[in-house]
Amino acid sequence: MTLIKSKRIESIDILRGVVMVIMALDHVRVYFYYGSFFNDPTNLETTTPVLFFTRFITHFCAPIFVFLAGTSAFLYGSRKAKPELFKFLFTRGLWLIFLEIVVNTLIWTFDLTYSFVILQVIWAIGISMICLSFLIFLPKKVILAVGIILIIGHNALDGIIMEGQSLQSILWYALHQRTRLVLESGQMIAIGYPLLPWIGLMTLGYLFGTFYQKNYNPPLRKKWLLSLGLGALAAFLILRGSNIYGDLIPWSVQADTTTTILSFFSVTKYPPSLSYLLITLGPAMLFLYAFENSKNKLTDFFLVFGRVPLFYYFLHMIVIHIFAIIGVLLFGGNWQDMILSGENFRAGKLATYGYSLLTVYVVWIGIVLLLYPFCKRYMQYKANNKDKWWLSYL
Repeated sequence: MTLIKSKRIESIDILRGVVMVIMALDHVRVYFYYGSFFNDPTNLETTTPVLFFTRFITHFCAPIFVFLAGTSAFLYGSRKAKPELFKFLFTRGLWLIFLEIVVNTLIWTFDLTYSFVILQVIWAIGISMICLSFLIFLPKKVILAVGIILIIGHNALDGIIMEGQSLQSILWYALHQRTRLVLESGQMIAIGYPLLPWIGLMTLGYLFGTFYQKNYNPPLRKKWLLSLGLGALAAFLILRGSNIYGDLIPWSVQADTTTTILSFFSVTKYPPSLSYLLITLGPAMLFLYAFENSKNKLTDFFLVFGRVPLFYYFLHMIVIHIFAIIGVLLFGGNWQDMILSGENFRAGKLATYGYSLLTVYVVWIGIVLLLYPFCKRYMQYKANNKDKWWLSYL
């Protein structure tokens, strides 16, 4: 396969492509696995090792995607003046928030009444970009301090629990406490990605771009990647093993060794705990270390998805949701149950819906292969039309 030449850093795009493909597995699981809309795949009382692993491996997606969004912002800004970078980050952040609320919610629910609004990773990226647009004017040491404080320190706030729908409570939900609001009108708003650690993560990702500046020494970069990767994994083992700090839910010894191991790796994603970020970003650093100069058919495959992440994200969610409706029709169900409205959720209409985990994997592979030529075509279009400013927002 021949790819169009690009000044983009291939190892970063390959990593992004890998996590985008893995991300689709989690979304297929949500729409196809039995009882997935109401059951937690990491619940130690009901999960299996394979189901737990299916969910755990997708933990890498959101933090790596947010982190690399910060890195991309740095690399974009290395060719621009600070005011121009500010304008891009601020406006793209607003655009992503709009896409999350208006487009992504509709794609996930197919509910034209918007009775169930979901604030997920795209809104977190949008808000984080807006915050980053202001932070870029500060000295790098200050930016680093902000990122570290938010990443390491936010778990100290785990004990603060708000209730109700006061302005103070809603603000806290958005910053640090995952919740689902039910308004007087009956509309539901799910705040799935509390912001504080995601802002810190994008901030550190922005500084991480320093390692990929044009004149940065590659052997030195690889040393940093190896050290950061191994250091993050070591810190995870120490923190998680001690159970002193770093995650909302401590691990515990279970009835058998396998379940105890699952408990150890059952880290909190909403919001992402320090332990969660260490166990996901550590391997990401090692991946970049290992694939610094890799070039083969497999890396070219992932490269395609990594260069059109937003296009792929929306396209794959539309296809997954449509396929789920087709599946309901084929087995004699009511396709309207797959409209994820607040009413359908309250009625529990999908409580007994779903298929085996094997079906999930087969559908996942099929959808990724189906979308590949569309993503490749769009990647080529972007590469051949770099003069179109609006493409940087897509």
